[in-house]
Amino acid sequence: MVDTDFRSIIKLDSELNQIQDLDLLLERILLEARKVVRADAGSIYIVEKQEENDSFIDKLVVKYAQNDTMTKNLPPGHKLIYSIFSLEINEKTVSGYCALTRKLVNVPDVYNISSDAPYSYNTTYDKISGYKTISTLAIPLQNSEDRLLGVIQIINSKDKNGKVVPFSQDDEYLITHFATNASLALQKAFVTRAMILRMIKMSELRDPKETGTHVNRVAGYTVEIYDRWAYHHRVLEEEKERYKDTLKIAAMLHDVGKVAISDMILKKPAKFTPEEFKIMQHHTLYGAQLFEDPQAPVDNIAREVALTHHENWDGTGYPGWIDPLTERTIKTGSEGKPLGKKGEEIPLAGRIVALADVYDALCSRRVYKEPWTETDVLAEIKQLSGTKFDPELIEIFFEILPSIKQIRSLYPEPEAA
Repeated sequence: MVDTDFRSIIKLDSELNQIQDLDLLLERILLEARKVVRADAGSIYIVEKQEENDSFIDKLVVKYAQNDTMTKNLPPGHKLIYSIFSLEINEKTVSGYCALTRKLVNVPDVYNISSDAPYSYNTTYDKISGYKTISTLAIPLQNSEDRLLGVIQIINSKDKNGKVVPFSQDDEYLITHFATNASLALQKAFVTRAMILRMIKMSELRDPKETGTHVNRVAGYTVEIYDRWAYHHRVLEEEKERYKDTLKIAAMLHDVGKVAISDMILKKPAKFTPEEFKIMQHHTLYGAQLFEDPQAPVDNIAREVALTHHENWDGTGYPGWIDPLTERTIKTGSEGKPLGKKGEEIPLAGRIVALADVYDALCSRRVYKEPWTETDVLAEIKQLSGTKFDPELIEIFFEILPSIKQIRSLYPEPEAA
């Protein structure tokens, strides 16, 4: 049995290494870790620096949680909503102790932890969720330089009859090998994310609105909206996951063309004049030009998103039918101006990012405005269905609103100095 599972882990290595986006990889690692040892639930944490008492300390921050039992009680296609929280890296909790010692921790029954153990289990979580944790297994994720990346904590191993049992020594052996190989893929994804965020930082230096938290939220909303769209359209799982990976990165780069726009316009703390707005519209063309020599599938989607995320469903958006490379008009209207793309002439990726970007902008503080109330934001989004936004995507947006709100809580705006 172990040999069969071990061969499956080796096969899985190549699949994990093909995932480029950090968040999608974390979610997949947790899913596959649970499969390896037949765990009903689990969480994956990554190490992040958080400010505390005027200094920064490393903490474990939960990124994804999964629970098969609780998910079965949800409507088809819906995802589990979980709390976002952080843990101290110390000996008080199972995950914290695992991170502190960099050692696997196997607890057969969290309600009967030995008095000799330095850690304990807070049963409050079970009371709140209505789900009882019994067996748990925590494994550290470390890079090739032995730097701690995070921790996987998996819960409630089940036997073939569905009974919760302790995690075995074979489980420890399998999960250790899995974690070692998953860590290598995770390290690569961290590097990819860092490179993208450096590009975003360049944009942020030019445009204060283009923050890392903003692009992470927009990309997160985008993937959730696409995931539900793919569910409704019965897109094959493999195709869906592959597209989500490239779409996530492309969405993060939606406004990268702003690096070519003048500071006098980007940093203006007021509305643009018609002339300034016309110049600003060119960021869509400049962004598309950056991906004119595609080297990978993500380049093609990034080009689509950069070019079309300001097009409107009714054809009133920009830049319209213009060749981004030559900036020549392809289709003109009666006044000789470029026709806007409309309806499904706008690529799906551009239609989704348009919605995600506007939603986040309305929710966020800007130098020229305060954030709108949630009621006003949602009313505006609904009102723009069929004019600015694809009506089907608006319906999907409201279907998954709890997931949208969860992403917003995952990437909060930094507090003003």
